[in-house]
Amino acid sequence: MKKIICILLAASLLVLPGCGSSNSGTSDGDGTLTPVTLNEVAHSIFYAPQYVAIENGYFEEEGIDLTLVTGFGADKVATAVVSGDADIGFMGSESSIYIYHQNPDDYLINFAQLTQRAGNFLVSRKPVENFQWDDLKGSYVLGGRAGGMPEMVFEFILKKHNIDPTTDLTIDQSIDFGSTAAAFTGSSSPADFTVEFEPAATTLEQEGAGYVIASLGEASGYVPYTAYSVKQSYLTEHPDILQAFTNALQKGMDYVQTHTPEEIAKVIQPQFKETDLDTITAIVTRYYEQDTWKEDLIFEQDSFDLLQNILEEAGELPAWTPYEDLVNTEFAVQAVR
Repeated sequence: MKKIICILLAASLLVLPGCGSSNSGTSDGDGTLTPVTLNEVAHSIFYAPQYVAIENGYFEEEGIDLTLVTGFGADKVATAVVSGDADIGFMGSESSIYIYHQNPDDYLINFAQLTQRAGNFLVSRKPVENFQWDDLKGSYVLGGRAGGMPEMVFEFILKKHNIDPTTDLTIDQSIDFGSTAAAFTGSSSPADFTVEFEPAATTLEQEGAGYVIASLGEASGYVPYTAYSVKQSYLTEHPDILQAFTNALQKGMDYVQTHTPEEIAKVIQPQFKETDLDTITAIVTRYYEQDTWKEDLIFEQDSFDLLQNILEEAGELPAWTPYEDLVNTEFAVQAVR
């Protein structure tokens, strides 16, 4: 993963159109909204508070005209932010650690944390009653890419249950993000299990092609899974924009904390037009019940230290990185006042 980011940082990135956008924002004093480009790692119901903020016009209330772009991978998001193609990146904050040790002149600062649990699920090809993690021994699992949070959290869980990820099972890390579900249903796939985000996990169940048997979010505990980051220079030059952006996100967080999954699903449905409302509601409920979203956006030091422990166990930590170098809580603290 570190090598991939390092290579991509030297290349230009063609930004793809996003899955959704909001012509929203607060004014610069003359009624003009401030344009901000946000590049997200994936377009997923997992990030419901962000889409609530978009659909309810919270960014507009805060003076931001938001353009949402989906990067399809943390490496691509990081590259977009570093190159200036995006103002803000939304991804696993492990990328900021990698870049800190590669681009010390203008590295990425995390200023808000959205999710506090992993958002993926273990899907079995066959029904499994009373699943135990030991059931994975000797199996073939479609996992995530080496160095990415999905794979590292999966391996973190395995180690918690005294399972060696390299010898007790086979983890296929060769398939691109977003393609594992299709690979799992392929007639030639040897996989017994796959690790999937939503809506892929629920879709596999609906198609009778798989069965959700465990939540990685519940099994791993509270993990700082995704956060928002900007270049040092952007933070220094545009603190007012970042405060407005964080204020809008906090309104989205407040909404999901005070409304039912059914209400949340109706709000974010325009972001997922190809998914029916019942499915969106089921997925929101699944995330809601596992306490996926923080009440605030403050990225605590304990969470950052846990992240580095996970990276270290996975052999992906370049060096221990000072919390105060890569995390700024000023905007998140102000947003909840």
